[in-house]
Amino acid sequence: MLISLAAKHYLWGVSINNQLPRYSKSQLALRNGQDKPEIWVAMRGRIYDVSKSRLWRNGQHYEHWAGQDLTDELQDAPHSERVLERFEVIGILI
Repeated sequence: MLISLAAKHYLWGVSINNQLPRYSKSQLALRNGQDKPEIWVAMRGRIYDVSKSRLWRNGQHYEHWAGQDLTDELQDAPHSERVLERFEVIGILI
């Protein structure tokens, strides 16, 4: 069951960010669809598992690559960060 982004960040009055595993940028970089089978991207400090998305096949989505923090690149995207709400938040980028 997926929970909305807002609910994931603050659930039942308690931030669940403290319960999520923390990953460094180098750990995130390994989840690029090439080095490991997982395909992860980060946005605003949260790490999303986009492995099941056909749009991220092989770790690439148009000119964007998985295994990175895409926060700064979002401003050029034709969509908002709400598209990530359909994916599970699996960690916090440190």
